[in-house]
Amino acid sequence: MVATGVLTAAPAQAATTPSITAKGGFVMNSANGKTLYSKSADTKRLTASTTKIMTAKVVLSQKNLNLDSKVTIKKAYSDYIVSKGASSARLIVGDKVTVRQLLYGMMLPSGCDAAMALADKFGSGSTVSARTKNFISKMNSTAKSLGMTKTHFDSFDGISNGSNYSTPRDLTKLARSAMKSSTFKTVVKAKSYKAKTITKTGSTRTMATWSNTNTLLGWNGTLGVKTGSGSSAKYCLVFAATKNGESVVGAVLTSSSAANRTSDVKKLVNYGYSKIS
Repeated sequence: MVATGVLTAAPAQAATTPSITAKGGFVMNSANGKTLYSKSADTKRLTASTTKIMTAKVVLSQKNLNLDSKVTIKKAYSDYIVSKGASSARLIVGDKVTVRQLLYGMMLPSGCDAAMALADKFGSGSTVSARTKNFISKMNSTAKSLGMTKTHFDSFDGISNGSNYSTPRDLTKLARSAMKSSTFKTVVKAKSYKAKTITKTGSTRTMATWSNTNTLLGWNGTLGVKTGSGSSAKYCLVFAATKNGESVVGAVLTSSSAANRTSDVKKLVNYGYSKIS
């Protein structure tokens, strides 16, 4: 009699496809771009603050970029976050802050004031409004160049003006590209950052510590990338992780709660690793 156990033994690498609460999810192998997991990966959804990945990507793509060049914080940035009830890096009007510090202020505490300062600095035009609008057009051009065919940005920070959307697959493409920048990678994997800015009078101000909203950093090789949340967008996370030489990158959009978002991503990271090995 043949031992049936031999015939039915599953291969060691077979893993059950996880069930996630997020309405959309996608994971790819960072090394070769191969799809490892997909759930409604091409359905357009609100992106919330995961939009800031593109803001950082556009900034870091500037020619002859000087990360230590200084930007003076304008009242317009403060007025904007107050009017929107937006997340903030608590930048102080009149302070001079470097581009590098603004990247940390945007990506860790998800500062919409820092995002606006960067959009204003790197957009073209004669007014803050014109410059930020021009910067958003650069975001859309970059999306096209990355093959993000189901993405459109109408803001520099994810606070949608009615037409700000992407898909899990597109955001994963964006993250994979952004993580090729050593500066971006260094910023998004930092759990906290303390900026020293220059005040109007020329003295040094030590800002309150910025803590990363991504609580998964360090778990099972997680290196980033960006959280997002909003009343309509619910809970989103674009993530990247590397362990034992295996790298995954992915996104979950519209998770029902912060706890479920964390659970969803943990499942997908583990599953991604299992599919590569």
